[in-house]
Amino acid sequence: MKTLGRLTKYALHYKTHLLLALLMLAVAVGTELAGPLVAKRLIDVHITGIEKPWYSTATNTNSEYAVQYGGASYKREDHFAAGEPRGDQVRVLQVERDYYFISGQIAFDGERTITADQKLLITRGDRQSTYEAKKLSAAEMYAFFQPELGGLIRLCWYYFGLLIVSAAFSYGQRYVLQTASNRIIRKMRSDVFGQMNRLPVRYFDNLPAGKVVSRITNDTETLRELYVTVLANFFTGTIYMAGIFAALFVLDSRLAAICLFILPVLAVWIYVYGKKAKRYNRTIRAAVGEINGVINESIQGMQVVKAFRAENRMEAEFETINSRLFTYRNKLLSLNSWTGYNLVSVIRNIAFVALIWYFGSATLSGPEAFVTLGVLYAFVDYLNRLFNPIVNIVNQLPNLETALVSAERVFVLLDEEGEDVSDRSMKRFEGNVKFDDVSFAYKENEYVLRNISFEAKQGQTVALIGHTGSGKSSILNLLFRFYDASSGRITIDGADIRDMPRQTMRQHMGIVLQDPFLFTGTIASNVSLDDPAITRERIEKALADVGADRLLKHLPGGIDEPVIEKGSTLSAGQRQLISFARALAFDPAILILDEATSNIDTETEALIQNALEVVKQGRTTFVIAHRLSTVKNADLILVLDRGEIVERGNHDTLMEKQGKYSQMVRIQQGELTPAVTS
Repeated sequence: MKTLGRLTKYALHYKTHLLLALLMLAVAVGTELAGPLVAKRLIDVHITGIEKPWYSTATNTNSEYAVQYGGASYKREDHFAAGEPRGDQVRVLQVERDYYFISGQIAFDGERTITADQKLLITRGDRQSTYEAKKLSAAEMYAFFQPELGGLIRLCWYYFGLLIVSAAFSYGQRYVLQTASNRIIRKMRSDVFGQMNRLPVRYFDNLPAGKVVSRITNDTETLRELYVTVLANFFTGTIYMAGIFAALFVLDSRLAAICLFILPVLAVWIYVYGKKAKRYNRTIRAAVGEINGVINESIQGMQVVKAFRAENRMEAEFETINSRLFTYRNKLLSLNSWTGYNLVSVIRNIAFVALIWYFGSATLSGPEAFVTLGVLYAFVDYLNRLFNPIVNIVNQLPNLETALVSAERVFVLLDEEGEDVSDRSMKRFEGNVKFDDVSFAYKENEYVLRNISFEAKQGQTVALIGHTGSGKSSILNLLFRFYDASSGRITIDGADIRDMPRQTMRQHMGIVLQDPFLFTGTIASNVSLDDPAITRERIEKALADVGADRLLKHLPGGIDEPVIEKGSTLSAGQRQLISFARALAFDPAILILDEATSNIDTETEALIQNALEVVKQGRTTFVIAHRLSTVKNADLILVLDRGEIVERGNHDTLMEKQGKYSQMVRIQQGELTPAVTS
């Protein structure tokens, strides 16, 4: 119910559209359901109405409703005006395919037969009555029907008009409802994508990208079907059934009351089905998310998969999930088969048995309970129509349960604690950074940083070195607030970074990662990230400052050269240079280089080193590098080991200490063989 409540809240954002759709739906249903009532009148009044009592009249023979027969003028009882005098009663009755004129009244009606001496015999139970009867010719019969032709034609036109109105409003409500549904899903997708940007990096550490993509695309698309198809059928069916039951009560309240048994059966049916189907659908949606994750991982790592001949292992992993999905889809299919159209047929047959029993007993119980052919036709028509929305509702039950499970998954993502994206601006940092007794753990009590304290002054370059897993990248993750410290303080220009909105703080920070990420677009758009504040001149200058213009000038489009996903058509060096230019184009006060030169050749590294000497002026720069030759000129070198700073100082100072830093330099220069620990 909580999930349905939240889905309803989303729908209420567009309540005007939905109310308009429901109003149009009500008109469409009302006009459509008026059809059987029109048909009932057409049958009872204008077709079988010929069997109502007729009376002789002195009315002018040119009267619209007067019929001339046997030298006398007759009018049907319902065509006499109030107070108009009536003569003797006569009857026109049908026996098989012929019509007979009866002079006088009949005592009761029942089974009619013509005897050998051409008399009319009426039998009802153990009662019999015989009347003198005269067979009407075709012309005489037509004369008795002729007064009704005008009304019959009018009703046919009314019926046709109702169908046109119903079709027009049905189209209108479907169009408005689907438009509203598309708006709802657009808002939901925007909310989910916005929430993804609000979530901390920590959230994505344990959730494969494919599962996130599945929730934003597959699950929200399933919800679109909920609003467009499922709820449309439920709303239409509910209004349709309410209208039909109202019409049934108008026709005959006793039979309508009998047919009410359908409602509790349908309610129990939906409840039982939903309870069983929800479990299957949860497993199905989870499996779909896992499949997306495996596919995404396989595509991203295709080179590694092929290089290490892991195709069979990946196929086996995929087939395991695929088989689970297949199994549960078959279980859901079996459930749908048991509770689908066949069950509707059983209920339909029960309703028709009740109808036959009721009308049969009513026909035999006496003339006062006799049911007209028009009422019988209308009941059969309404009962047939009643089961159409039931079938539609039942057919949508699988989609409803699938959508509810998808909604649960989407709302789980939306309920994750995040931080609103801030549009605030702040003045540019001076660049004074201080770590004060900072400790940090990705998992509780598993600290990767312990008691880290250091200070970087404005314009200084701070280098972080150490073995893999020593905590270098973790320090920069804390500085950029991808994560928050477990204890201690980090300040920029004396202000605690936890007191600043993350996006506002990052406005004056730039980062270049070891594996640069490029977006689909052009080289220029990857440098500016489509920020209107970054002009083309600024883009060109940033590329020139890092020496990228030399490596990119041979491209046919220059800086407008198209870039496909992840920049796979560019070399590692070109991608890294573009990433450098991107950071510099935003003119950061604090520049972070996370092993940014590890994937480029020596010549390109020399270009970058020369450029950095120019661009780092006035900026506080943090550098992580395995190549110690790139950190020689750093103002402060921090040597980390198992999350702690074991040495600090500049290159010359640390070399004089003959400690860990000196040992690492000598190993890289080939003067010392690294020790192997067992």
